[in-house]
Amino acid sequence: MSNDTRGTEPDTTPESIDAAETDPAKAADADAAKDADAADALGEKDAEKAETNADVDGGDSDIDDYTVRRSPALIATAVALPVALIVGILVMGVLANRHHSRDPLALGAVPAPTAAGPQCSALMPALPDKIGDYTTSELVAPAPPATHAWQLPDGGDAIVVRCGLDRPMEFTKASTMQVIQTDKAVNGDKGVNWFEVRDQTSGVTSGTYWAVDRGVYIALTMPDNAGPTPLQDVSAAIQKTIPQQPLDPNPIPN
Repeated sequence: MSNDTRGTEPDTTPESIDAAETDPAKAADADAAKDADAADALGEKDAEKAETNADVDGGDSDIDDYTVRRSPALIATAVALPVALIVGILVMGVLANRHHSRDPLALGAVPAPTAAGPQCSALMPALPDKIGDYTTSELVAPAPPATHAWQLPDGGDAIVVRCGLDRPMEFTKASTMQVIQTDKAVNGDKGVNWFEVRDQTSGVTSGTYWAVDRGVYIALTMPDNAGPTPLQDVSAAIQKTIPQQPLDPNPIPN
């Protein structure tokens, strides 16, 4: 009698295991579970992507809003730069024109019999180029001999020196002198004697002073608001170049 019981034992061979794992029902359940997991994962990714896109779209909207808000200011700045540049050029042009070259100064001729003499020839080069704010002016040709003029940068009334003139008729023994002493005095020079000639009835705002103690007559015409500097500077040039001489006034009229 046979005791073989193998037919009743469970089949545990690899083939049986594979068969069990590939059972159609079980396989279907496994596939369904995988599909569900994949769908869940895809849903999460889609949600994240949608959220990201929403953020990006929102950012684009903010950028567009910023652009719309800022565009007028940017345009205004772009327009303002050229305008400011033009205004700057115009202002510089105005400032430069304030110091433009003065027109040559026209001076009438007056009798000057000794203008070509040695005293005037020595004096003219010694006169300063600048007196206070007044600078040397160009004279319209033909300029009077032994004449020098100064004006302010914008023109106006001039300071004028003429050398070699005739003795002024108003200069008499009764005339009052104004003496100007400078540090240029030489050989015991006691100062330049100036005699002022002014028409008190004309209302003019300038006067003429005559240096009357140099053997040659020198006239200095200047505006009243020029101050004392012209007399000081011209006196220094006179004392430096022309020796002092005794006064020779006209007689007092009867």
